[in-house]
Amino acid sequence: MRYLTLKELPDELRPRERMLRNGAASLSNVELLAILLRTGTKNMSAVNLAEHLLAEFKDLPGLLSATVEELSSVKGVGPVKAVQIKAALELSKRLALSPAAKRATIQSPDDAAALVMENMRYLDREHFCILLLNTKNQVLAVETISVGTLNSSLVHPRELFKVAVKRSAAALILLHNHPSGDPTPSREDINITKRIIESGKILGISVLDHLVIGDNKYTSLKAEGLI
Repeated sequence: MRYLTLKELPDELRPRERMLRNGAASLSNVELLAILLRTGTKNMSAVNLAEHLLAEFKDLPGLLSATVEELSSVKGVGPVKAVQIKAALELSKRLALSPAAKRATIQSPDDAAALVMENMRYLDREHFCILLLNTKNQVLAVETISVGTLNSSLVHPRELFKVAVKRSAAALILLHNHPSGDPTPSREDINITKRIIESGKILGISVLDHLVIGDNKYTSLKAEGLI
């Protein structure tokens, strides 16, 4: 079976032409990815290659988690296209934390969880992050403090507060994900939170909560009465 190249497709089926005519929002994930890929292989168009990639890695979340090496191993992708894909996904992550997003005000655990859920729920290692807030509980930044193994992350209060002081944060919310998808906090999670809270008191930086991020769900240690 021979696949049509993008040049051979009718104008209405060419992603680039459709984007110019109707805007990026009119395109599917496959079409947007095909534009990034630009070309396919001898036997597969860029659109077909994009379909194959999304199927191989279980849609966009899988692409986000995949390494450059994993993407490069797919026939027709290679290191250059893999880097292009990862760069585009990284830009989308940074856009979520752009200055406009940082103006968000945290009024509840739901607000904090909503800000990081899509970035943290698919991570395959535990990431310990902090949400830095000013005196009005507006978000200054989200910073990753440490990356651990499949089921644990190590964090030292010294490293955490070094970042908070540098950013002139008045308060912070602790965040870490459970790759299993189950946000039930462990005894270690509770203990390290209490240590960090005590350290924060000495420095005059309030630790408002600790959220454990699962798969589209989370646990607030404060709401559960655990801290």
